[in-house]
Amino acid sequence: MRDPSAESPTPHRATVLVVDDDLLVRGVVSEMLASLGHEVMVAEAPDEALAAMRDSRPVDLLLTDVVLPGENGPEFAARCRALRPGLRVLFMSGYVDRAIVERQVLERGESFIQKPFSREELAFKLREALERR
Repeated sequence: MRDPSAESPTPHRATVLVVDDDLLVRGVVSEMLASLGHEVMVAEAPDEALAAMRDSRPVDLLLTDVVLPGENGPEFAARCRALRPGLRVLFMSGYVDRAIVERQVLERGESFIQKPFSREELAFKLREALERR
């Protein structure tokens, strides 16, 4: 089993758009990302996040919940990628990883982090998602 704390932090500062309908989750995740040296943008709902995507401000990575109000995360991510081709996405969920794959909510190979997660786990998954081609 890997030790996420042994991993180096992400190689560069990234701008991350966090999308989750839970205020507490948005706050904690934003604090973790800021403590890792990243610029953070937050959105409560898909429409708010899409408005940010239409803005000229750069977004390196979308960190989104798999289940969003009125929309699922993968469909929402596809809409974001249509606006920003090449956008990196890291999905998060409180549902078990295996259940998400078995129900085909996420395609195999998509970046995913299981809630709750530590700062070190987030740093590892963020780096993995940013380096993914």
